[in-house]
Amino acid sequence: MAPATTQSQDVRVRTSSSTTSATLSEAQLEGMSVLPVETASGECQSACCYTPIRRPMLNRNTASAHSELSAKSAYSTGTDGVQSEDDSSGALDLGENIDAATFEQTLEMDDDEDEREFSKSIVYDFFAQAEGTFQKMDSNLEKRDLEQLSALGHFLKGSSATLGLTKVKDSCEKIQHFGAHKDASGIEDELDDDVCLKNCKTTIEQAKKEFAEVEVALRRFYREEGS
Repeated sequence: MAPATTQSQDVRVRTSSSTTSATLSEAQLEGMSVLPVETASGECQSACCYTPIRRPMLNRNTASAHSELSAKSAYSTGTDGVQSEDDSSGALDLGENIDAATFEQTLEMDDDEDEREFSKSIVYDFFAQAEGTFQKMDSNLEKRDLEQLSALGHFLKGSSATLGLTKVKDSCEKIQHFGAHKDASGIEDELDDDVCLKNCKTTIEQAKKEFAEVEVALRRFYREEGS
């Protein structure tokens, strides 16, 4: 029996100073996932900033079972959320503020689907990160520091996008734009500092409410998963 051919895939790895191309085998790619990194405002060249991190490697039996499960559960996204190909109702129900398909990518990093310790640590770290970032936003509102507000919006945008927190991500993107003297779309210039600060303040309050809603949903999810 001929040995299986290992395919290679060209991926782009973003660092703080440059973008480097590297060819990685499937075996190498299997052990990697993505999380956002904080960068200064204006450095982002794509929708959000990611850097590869090493994910926990599965043992042979777990990996085999995981592959079989993945093959049986291909998902497609519709207007009502994630549905399986046979229209079964096994999709996550985390509310309209969380994209279930994206969040499931985080859940796939768990070795134990009953405990879900790895994904839970990521989510709960995000809770602390978001609360700290909102505090910094409030402080920089008082200082009228639009540049820092833009950088903080950019940072939290990437973190929330990783977990599929779509509304929080969208609000943080607007904060990033307002802090950079732009309108909500990031296209038109807005040179009035007072207008930019007012827009930032309104959107920060909106983002806090959206964060509070997803925090409740995710804490409930992990309590139910652990019960």
